[in-house]
Amino acid sequence: MAINKKEYLQEVLETHKMSHVNSLLDKYRDKRKSIKEALEDYYTDKIYSPLNSGSYAKHTAINTKFDLDVVVPFKKKSFSTLEEMFDDVFDFLNDTYGTEATVRKQKVSIGIIFYKDDDNHEISIDIVPGRELNEDQYNEDNKLNLYVNSKYGLLAEKTHLLTNIKAQIEHIKSKDNERKIIRLLKIWKSSNNEDYKSFLMELITVKAFDKDNISGNLWEMLESTMEYIRDNITKDGFTLSDPGNSGNNVADTLESWQKENLSTKMKNMLDRIEDNSDNLKIYFPVNPDFKEEDNTKSNEGYGVKTGASTFSVPTQNQRFG
Repeated sequence: MAINKKEYLQEVLETHKMSHVNSLLDKYRDKRKSIKEALEDYYTDKIYSPLNSGSYAKHTAINTKFDLDVVVPFKKKSFSTLEEMFDDVFDFLNDTYGTEATVRKQKVSIGIIFYKDDDNHEISIDIVPGRELNEDQYNEDNKLNLYVNSKYGLLAEKTHLLTNIKAQIEHIKSKDNERKIIRLLKIWKSSNNEDYKSFLMELITVKAFDKDNISGNLWEMLESTMEYIRDNITKDGFTLSDPGNSGNNVADTLESWQKENLSTKMKNMLDRIEDNSDNLKIYFPVNPDFKEEDNTKSNEGYGVKTGASTFSVPTQNQRFG
């Protein structure tokens, strides 16, 4: 018998709620808090208050794959170059946490992966150093220059990237339907080992809602978004402007063949689901660790709890970070 696509997708979202891993998330929060305090104690008046960012801050995280991100805004005169800033933060973090974690340089961030604890949990925190664009103006304009130590997609080799993290968070704020679709697409990415950037999927989902006036039930919204991606990602001149920097077209981080692949994958998924609704389970699986308990739940919210840790955590074969 054909499944009810709307009800099934709601179950998928329910089983991927962050509230199910609240005890593990508490460990992430504690590590993030200690790192932020260490940075503030060390850099004192060179920085503004560190800012929580990433999918968790945007309420688009899923419990099978997530990390916590912190942006560290430095004042204009704190370092003479962005590279010097980036290297100094790396050295500090490596000196501070190198005996209990792997600290590594990444594209615009510094990743800290703490060794497994007694519960066999591996905690991953990304630190993004940025320097204010205009002296003494960060609290007003929130503009930061990030150091880029590798090629940024198809964009020309560069050493810095202008961004506005608060603008990126505001871009998705209060967009509840869009966030549901973004989480579903992230579940597809994670479950099917797709390497498309979550930020790109976020931007194209928001654009689909803006351009196509997407509405209806959960399946109808997902279907319309997938159709929009299928029909538009390969078009000449298609843009996905970064809310933190209008000059950064995130669509350019994909090469032409990658755009064609994404369009084809959306088409194939839509066709196969049309042929047999059970194929929805292949592309958007439930999280089996929380399937049973969610059959009794009726709350449809994001599910992040900041209080007591009363939920179980996933099995250890799931990857976090």
